[in-house]
Order: sequence, then C-alpha cells, then structure tokens
Amino acid sequence: MVKLNKASMLHHPFILLFISILSISISSILIKLSDTPTSVAGMYRLFISVAIMLVFVPWSTFRTIEMNKKDWGIVVIAGLLLGLHFLFWMESLVYTSVASSMVILSLQPLFVMIGSYFLFKEKAHLLSFSCLITAFLCSLLIAWGDIGISKEALLGDGLSLIGTLFISAYLLAGQRVSRKIDANVYSIIVFFIGGTVMLIYNLLNRYSLTEYDSSDWTYFLLLAIIPTIFGQYIFNLLLKSMGATTVSVGIIGEPVLAIILAFLFLGETISLFQLIGGLGTLFAMGMYFWFKSLIVRNKRLC
Repeated sequence: MVKLNKASMLHHPFILLFISILSISISSILIKLSDTPTSVAGMYRLFISVAIMLVFVPWSTFRTIEMNKKDWGIVVIAGLLLGLHFLFWMESLVYTSVASSMVILSLQPLFVMIGSYFLFKEKAHLLSFSCLITAFLCSLLIAWGDIGISKEALLGDGLSLIGTLFISAYLLAGQRVSRKIDANVYSIIVFFIGGTVMLIYNLLNRYSLTEYDSSDWTYFLLLAIIPTIFGQYIFNLLLKSMGATTVSVGIIGEPVLAIILAFLFLGETISLFQLIGGLGTLFAMGMYFWFKSLIVRNKRLC
C-alpha cells in the first residue's frame, strides 16, 4: 500500500475514485467464484487488510489522534456498520444475481444524499438529483435481463437492501470524523471492528475458521487487496475531500465496469440493453461529477 499525501489526493481525486470503483467491481465476481461461507470470506477480507495496512502505518500515528468520546463512538459505530454491510450484502449474493444486487446497491447515493441533508445540511441541487436518478434507471436497464423473481431472489434482494442501508450509514459516519482522524488509522480500526462482527457471527454459527484449501486462502487475500484496500480504503481516503455523497456515486459505475471486465477477460457478449444502460450510466455520472466540480470551483472563487 502506498500512502497518498494530501496534495496528490486533492489533485487527482477522480483518478483515485476510478481505481476504487474498478477494484470493488471485482468483489461480486470473486464472491460468486468461491464456495466458502460468505461471512468467513468477509471476515478474512477485513482482517487480512488490517494486517497488510499495519505494516505501512507508523505506531506514532495512533498516538497523535485527538478525538473526544463522541468521535470515538462514531468510529466504533462505523466499524459495526461496515461489518453488518458485508454480512448482509455478501450473503445476498448466495440467493440473488449479481445484477439484482448491483441495482439495489445503486440506491446507495440516494440514501447518502438524504442522510447528508439531515446530518450535514448539504442541500441537493436539482441537476445532481436528476443525474443520480438517471444513473439508477440506466443501471436498472443494464440488469433488466438478469433480474429474476422468486422467493429466494426476493430474500437476496432484501438482504442486499439492508446491506446498502448499512454501507450508506457507514459512509456518512466516516465523513463525520474524516477531518479528525487519519484515513489510514480510521480504515484499520473500522476494518478490524467489522471483521470482529463477522468473527462473532461465524463462531455463533460454528463455521470452520481454518479448514480451507490453498485456493480459498488465495481468494481471501485477493478480496483483501483488491476490493478492500484498493476499494474501501480509497473510499475512506476520499471522504474528507469529496464527501460521502460524491464518493457513493461511484458505486453506480460498478455494473458498467463489471460488464466491461467480463467482456475483456471472460469473453461475454454485451447486450443492447447493457450497452445503452452502460453508456447512459456513464453519461449521468459524468454530468454529476462535472456539476459537482463547478460547485467546488465557484466556492473557491468566492
């Protein structure tokens, strides 16, 4: 892991956001490819990430944190929310399709936008809201042919919705303390707490914690490095400069990138619905980020 300084982060936030979106788009594919319990995979995903990140973060960074009890309480709650998100969302993929789960995850920016209004008094501009709605509808178009209706699929969709609510609250909590704690330290703490939540769940369900093949451990490592460190960690890094709403918009691009990756590496074809929906999603996201950059630029001029 390369520690990113403040200057580089502020000059290239959208490059970092693209890297994180690309990384998390691989998550659902990895989960689908493995037969291990999703809660065990999620637990090791977070614990291995913590182990890797601790190597690059000096212990002095932990000693220089200046936060009150309320701030620490928010960090703990954020960790619990992250663990519950992985628990519900990863389990949803057992019952429903990746397409259905991604569409539900596309609701995340709307939840975050509502939360930002009540918590941070951030007013949503009509154009920003319109871009989000357009992007969500285009995401629905992408998954139209793959969405199935059954009791099992509905259960999976329900789990995905609950997981989406948890990750939305997690981003809002992160924004609340992002200016008071280093992103590296924050990520290590919330990843550890989230992993502990899943550890408790695994112990209660008497899942094996060690009896897995070498291929499964490779899978755990890939989940830690790609969608967690290069995905969730970068999201945490960007909360301070971009805000939870803008960061959460990136999740809408996940279905588009997943389709592109499947086309490039798995030889899967792209349907007309996917092509139109993908282009529409990218256009709506581009408009949102363009409008957001104009607002930031005007604030600086004022």
